[in-house]
Amino acid sequence: EVQLVESGGGLVQAGGSLRLSCAGFGFTFDDYAIGWFRQAPGKEREGVSCISRSEGSTYYANSVKGRFTMSSDNAKNTVYLQMNSLKPEDTAVYYCAARPAAYCSGYRFLYRYWGQGTQVTVSS
Repeated sequence: EVQLVESGGGLVQAGGSLRLSCAGFGFTFDDYAIGWFRQAPGKEREGVSCISRSEGSTYYANSVKGRFTMSSDNAKNTVYLQMNSLKPEDTAVYYCAARPAAYCSGYRFLYRYWGQGTQVTVSS
């Protein structure tokens, strides 16, 4: 069974940090682009970051550039999202997703597998 399992969310004050993890089971990340998305109440789900192993590239939304860092651990089939200098507007449910392609995309419809999400709440 294919699964993506996120962890690491929580409540943090503005300016604080959190690290999210996303572990894949039942498939290997090698052939997938892995993305982080988030969805705030009443808003559309938006792309935050993505790693394409084939390209050796990592992409970030403008709103998180310089504050978030995405990385991967091939041996653990796990990706991470280090979030620093958090702001109240970063509050959302964060999802990881896997796209069966070599390249990243900001279109969530192109991602086949999704995790259950983890809540991140940043207080002011």
